[in-house]
Amino acid sequence: MQKPVMNWIGFAIVFVLFFATHSIPVRPAIKSRLVSKLGSRGFTLAYSVLSLVMLGLLIFAANRAPFVLLWDLAVWQKYVTLVGMFAVCMLLAVSIGRPNRFSFGGARNDQFDTARPGIVRWTRHPLLVALALWAGLHLLPNGNLAHVILFGVFLGFAILGQGIIDRRKKRTIGHSHWQDLINEISITPVIQSLQPFQFLCLRLLAGCLAYMALIFAHTLLLGVSPLP
Repeated sequence: MQKPVMNWIGFAIVFVLFFATHSIPVRPAIKSRLVSKLGSRGFTLAYSVLSLVMLGLLIFAANRAPFVLLWDLAVWQKYVTLVGMFAVCMLLAVSIGRPNRFSFGGARNDQFDTARPGIVRWTRHPLLVALALWAGLHLLPNGNLAHVILFGVFLGFAILGQGIIDRRKKRTIGHSHWQDLINEISITPVIQSLQPFQFLCLRLLAGCLAYMALIFAHTLLLGVSPLP
């Protein structure tokens, strides 16, 4: 049975809705009202669910947009994406749920410890780096116009977003304090900066399990196997 096709206007509307909902964390007035009603944890949970739903809707829209082929699929592209996504899962595993003073999202950011910055020692925005990697890796095996637009926009958003958040964060906490934090984490010894060994192992194990689950879910939900 042939999949119903969504026109370009419908695809664009879903895109606008996606970015409208994702502007909530950087709009203090809206976010503060929601946090006051839902609580910090409630807001994080609700926003996470909303983000996943909107991402799923956007991927659904891209899958049903008019098909315009720009380049053919090659086997090596799947290998690169498969290996690269393992790194993405590991990056997410050591980033999600950890305090980060350089981020606008998340909870407990005021508990960020410059003596144990973890992955933040190498990148202030690990989740955006993971998003950029995810988008760039998925560009390779998806050479049709709708998916190139989808992943290309995500890639640009993840790269440009880091600079936007840095500028807003400097205004929020003050440029001098922001620079002091940078200086503190940059001189932290690598071994000392990591999480306690047992917690790091648990997070990496969770990343491995998430990676295997994604491979299974990719075929189940999207009908396309990521395996070569």
